[in-house]
Amino acid sequence: PPGRPRSTRRPSAAPPKPRRWARASPQDFVYGEEDFVLQGAGWGGEPGSAPSRFDRALLEGWSDRMERGLFRYRLGPLPTRVLPGPMSLVAQLNVQRGTERRPPQAVLSLRQPFDPRAFNFTRMRPGEVLLRLRRAADEGEGGGGGDGGAVAPDHLLVAINVSPLERGHVLLLPEPGRGLPQALTAPLLRGGLEAALLSAHPGFRLGFNGLGACASLNHLHLHAFYLGRPLLVESAPAQPLCPARGLSLLRDVPAPAFLFYAAGPAGLEALARDVCRAAEHLTDTGLAYNVFVTRGDPPEGAGAGAGAGAGARRGLRVLLWARRPSFGAKAGAAFNVALCELAGYLPLPAAPLFRDITEAEALRAIREHLLPEPQLLRLGEDLARLLAG
Repeated sequence: PPGRPRSTRRPSAAPPKPRRWARASPQDFVYGEEDFVLQGAGWGGEPGSAPSRFDRALLEGWSDRMERGLFRYRLGPLPTRVLPGPMSLVAQLNVQRGTERRPPQAVLSLRQPFDPRAFNFTRMRPGEVLLRLRRAADEGEGGGGGDGGAVAPDHLLVAINVSPLERGHVLLLPEPGRGLPQALTAPLLRGGLEAALLSAHPGFRLGFNGLGACASLNHLHLHAFYLGRPLLVESAPAQPLCPARGLSLLRDVPAPAFLFYAAGPAGLEALARDVCRAAEHLTDTGLAYNVFVTRGDPPEGAGAGAGAGAGARRGLRVLLWARRPSFGAKAGAAFNVALCELAGYLPLPAAPLFRDITEAEALRAIREHLLPEPQLLRLGEDLARLLAG
């Protein structure tokens, strides 16, 4: 992949003039199943570690926008360390994101409607959009981008996150002009899962912050980013809850989660619909949720049930966290607990915190947002009955 941009900082008080991006238009990225990287690169630099066509298009466009000054700050190499302890939490110092990002919008309800008067993605500068992801016409099963029945939206826009966590941090947006609130839909998740398979990088992850779960903007979107470190949630074995629907409980991780798994492209439609049915059930019961997508081992663990030579094959893991909702604008805590933190990746806003935080302190901050274990287990039984019905 292209090298990181230089770490010199552009003053945030003088944004680029509109003429620098007004002529830009998103590049169409048309793909089919032949573009899916079924055997993604591993962390040891195995064969297949070269970036895919999708990786090159995304990262080259992202670096171009950084050079043109479309971000709120220039992102150089970020100090990163793995905290001592069994969870192998990845801490990363990103001071500028903590100080220069747009203030999060206030969230007052799990079903808060979209507000066209608030900032939303229809107000993006045209140059912020990198790609328009479109499945080849002969590969689709109907378009239209409907909220429940369609397999995937007609297209997904890939836009830079102007306050990036890491190099390559983008947003996936399904038809922003429709004004959909931040409630996960199966078409969007299906598109995100396909984007995960388009990348050859082992650290390309996607995720969703729901309303009441640290969503900063009430306009439907997924986050996607590259992180060059493995996470425990990719490999930890899970306890089966509903094997027929691929539902498990992932317990020995930083934040216990419901785990869904697809071995390959054939399982993505059912997986997306099951995750969204479960997420809707959480909302119905007054709970907020976050979602995380990563390449990972089968729920039973690495090599479980695999034939000779097949143990290294990894599919897609989707983690769903249930949590107590938090309403109102996010306050200035030591760090917010959203999809990254729940997965074991801690973007931290201050050097002393980055230097001194321990695994035990981080886990206490993360888990105070989650459900007590008895409630989590009862919820797992409810979800198993819902999906099996």
